[in-house]
Amino acid sequence: MATMESLIGLVNRIQRACTVLGDHGGEGMSLWEALPSVAVVGGQSSGKSSVLESVVGRDFLPRGSGIVTRRPLVLQLHKTEQGQAEYGEFLHAPKKKFTDFASVRKEIQDETDRITGKTKHISNIPIHLSIYSPNVVDLTLIDLPGMTKVAVEGQPDSIVEDIDNMVRSYVEKPNCIILAISPANQDIATSDAIKLAREVDPTGERTFGVLTKLDLMDKGTNALDVLEGRSYRLQHPWVGIVNRSQADINKNVDMIAARQKEREYFESSPEYGHLAHKMGSEYLAKLLSQHLESVIRQRIPSIIALINKTIDELNAELDRIGRPIAVDSGAQLYTILEMCRAFDRVFKEHLDGGRAGGDKIYGVFDHQLPAALKKLPFDRHLSLQNVRKVVSEADGYQPHLIAPEQGYRRLIDGSLSFFKGPAEASVDAVHFVLKELVRKSIAETQELKRFPSLTADIAAAATEALERFREESRKTVLRLVEMESSYLTVDFFRKQQFETEKQEKGVNPSGPNMDRFTEIHLRRIGSNVAGYISMICETLKNSIPKAVVYCQVREAKRSLLSHFYAQLGRREKEQLGSMLDEDPALMEKRQAIAKRLELYKSARDEIDSVSWK
Repeated sequence: MATMESLIGLVNRIQRACTVLGDHGGEGMSLWEALPSVAVVGGQSSGKSSVLESVVGRDFLPRGSGIVTRRPLVLQLHKTEQGQAEYGEFLHAPKKKFTDFASVRKEIQDETDRITGKTKHISNIPIHLSIYSPNVVDLTLIDLPGMTKVAVEGQPDSIVEDIDNMVRSYVEKPNCIILAISPANQDIATSDAIKLAREVDPTGERTFGVLTKLDLMDKGTNALDVLEGRSYRLQHPWVGIVNRSQADINKNVDMIAARQKEREYFESSPEYGHLAHKMGSEYLAKLLSQHLESVIRQRIPSIIALINKTIDELNAELDRIGRPIAVDSGAQLYTILEMCRAFDRVFKEHLDGGRAGGDKIYGVFDHQLPAALKKLPFDRHLSLQNVRKVVSEADGYQPHLIAPEQGYRRLIDGSLSFFKGPAEASVDAVHFVLKELVRKSIAETQELKRFPSLTADIAAAATEALERFREESRKTVLRLVEMESSYLTVDFFRKQQFETEKQEKGVNPSGPNMDRFTEIHLRRIGSNVAGYISMICETLKNSIPKAVVYCQVREAKRSLLSHFYAQLGRREKEQLGSMLDEDPALMEKRQAIAKRLELYKSARDEIDSVSWK
């Protein structure tokens, strides 16, 4: 069975860890919110500071007019053995023990000014103070700025709303115990603390009511209706407090003596004597300590569940954005190669159909290339007029004797030159698709998102490789066209000549039909060339895609980053490190996640160290 000291001490340690790592109250969903805490709320001049000092038994809080508490003060009380020295420790100065409580007061003021400046502004960043004393019980209290209704000189116009929002950010949490401080010499219906408690805890289950300044009520009046729960009923008993008078404060009356004086007041009071055993700052501290211990015990299972769930989520998030990189060159090179392989996998999935985009290459061969070939101006090039012109020019001063050999060759060469355009266009179209797939693959490779410099290097290397592949592909398809010009398929023309001779048997080549024969002859030349070009077109329609795939697609799939890999092996450690220069925003995000992970793991270790069942 865990002791009260161990359970409250457990929460104290986790709260300190939360504060160190910036995971403190009022900051949205956090571990802090899952931890039970006691928030002290009240209007200005309600006696809030006096209650806290009575519980501690020491003067240590700043005093003055206006807003004195301008940052949350997390006050952790640790009971020590009788005879041991009292001292305070601040989380922001962990190696310094404050044995003079006047210096504690000054440190609270200085630390407040450090964040807010010497203005009257407020900040939600808590000050963390631990007090070790034989005169306290184990307890944690959060002192919040006193609620106010109007801004005074030196305060921003938004101060009323700012304080209200800060206080609410604590007391709205379901694990927050509310210590509502109200002065007895004012109507309880007008109490700022009770009004707020009624809003956030309408059943009163989380609220402890404290009535201060009982000794300052008008003669003939008392606060029994409040203390006995008739004016405003809570689930927990009201506790009356008699603070030191201003005269006692001015005389620096010892707080322990003040406690004795408080006990005597209640025991000798005709109105409150029957309640004396349930009144006073000492009783209040014990009551809160016992209740806090009880609440902690109830909440431990849900706190453990929250911690484990959050650790899993934070680990998953770190895996998603990437773990930190080791600094040695071997680990850096390994990381770079892993990133390259991840990109390469995505790129190949696009080409092979596992991801969209690779099908556009087929579209180039199935639609764009045939459409471009159909648009070639063969009709104009092989028209009767152009055939006559080319054949005549090819003969020079000596007309051909049988077949216009040079005319045929010139007509064929001229026709074949038209194929260069669609061939090069196919190369460029596939190059464009591959570049787009590189861009998409980089964007879809999650591992690369954390390394903008490496991403740029891979993109540049891939683009450079695609340019080399395009140039090689361009040379290859042009060679295919030039090969057709270099060697003609003679069997085609021999068959054409044979067919022509069969058709022309019995035709008189002289006489009035000579011009008509010449026209027929020229048309037949055009028709023969057109037939040969059509045959070549079908050949190129198949061979150009083969060449493009071989030179560009196959090489991109096989060796897109080969040159890049070769360069990596020659790079120095500094160059490798610069390639892994992460996006600062991502580094900051990882650091924040790692800090939270550290917090939750340390909290889990703290809980495991306490036998609380």
